[in-house]
Amino acid sequence: MHIDSYQFGKIVIDGQSYTSDIIILDDAVQSEWWRKQGHSLASEDLDTILKAKPSVLVVGCGASGLMEIPGQTRQALKERNIQLEAFDSYKAIRKFNELSEAGVNVAAALHLTC
Repeated sequence: MHIDSYQFGKIVIDGQSYTSDIIILDDAVQSEWWRKQGHSLASEDLDTILKAKPSVLVVGCGASGLMEIPGQTRQALKERNIQLEAFDSYKAIRKFNELSEAGVNVAAALHLTC
């Protein structure tokens, strides 16, 4: 999977446009991803990722990086040996593409605004 482009509120993945937050997992896009609390990433928000256990999870914390990742969520990932890479969404997308192109088992949770 390749993220073609990103701008505030819009992402293009393999030629398909999305205008809501997304999860990328196992070569599939889950659009209209919602979190329990808008700007905080709870472990429950990542249930499908936690079950799939990718090697790396790249989190896009929004254009300005405002979404927080609490310690409980970080711990849930660590317990499952999922490496967390968290950045503003612009940097997260570059990191996701880099890891994906290198053949790493990578998932992404991307907040497209804020």
